[in-house]
Amino acid sequence: MRTANILKCVICILFFFSNGPLTASSDPNTYYGKKKVSVSASEQDANIYVNGKLLGKGSYTIIVSKNSCTHISVEKTGYLRYEIEFCNKKGFSSPPKRYFIKMERDDAYDASIRTDIANVDIEVSTSLDKDRAWRLINQIVLSYLDVVEVTDKETGYLRTAWKLQTFSQNTIRTRIIVKQSSDKPLAFKIKMVSEESRRPLTSVKSDELFREWDRVLRKYKDVVTEVQSRLGKL
Repeated sequence: MRTANILKCVICILFFFSNGPLTASSDPNTYYGKKKVSVSASEQDANIYVNGKLLGKGSYTIIVSKNSCTHISVEKTGYLRYEIEFCNKKGFSSPPKRYFIKMERDDAYDASIRTDIANVDIEVSTSLDKDRAWRLINQIVLSYLDVVEVTDKETGYLRTAWKLQTFSQNTIRTRIIVKQSSDKPLAFKIKMVSEESRRPLTSVKSDELFREWDRVLRKYKDVVTEVQSRLGKL
């Protein structure tokens, strides 16, 4: 009986090692078929997302399970997003032990400023008569965005066409909307509409891909303040 038990133990041990030891001698980075990858970024406070979950800042060691892939996203405000996928499968290159990410500045971020005037109505009152005020508003708006889509002096409504600008990882579209809000005193509401798609080369007509952006391209940042100052009442 004792001999039979010893024989069973020997068989179990042989079976275990025939299916792979805890650590492969040829690759100390492999265990139980898994792979470890030490990911680090040039920005020490960059967020590291693993399969959509925030798990580290600046650096993080990920585990890539056997026969699976792991998606990595590295993000920091003011820098371009970086995404990569490591796969531990047949037919794919083996994940590296270490992976360094050199982050680059976000050109859309650097070409814009954060502002509280984006996508909100700013009311501007004036002592000018309507003809003069309307002419002045048109002159100012057209000096920034030169294509008017809709204009109606009687109702005091003006809307420019979208102005599109594409960047490395983003597309920004901008327009100005002016609406007369009262007759006495004469007042207008001006809105700087600023939207992003978070992807390059987006068609200006793809409304479903755009969302409000809390930033404005620098070349349009003075539109509202210029209307306020030139209409005569801040």
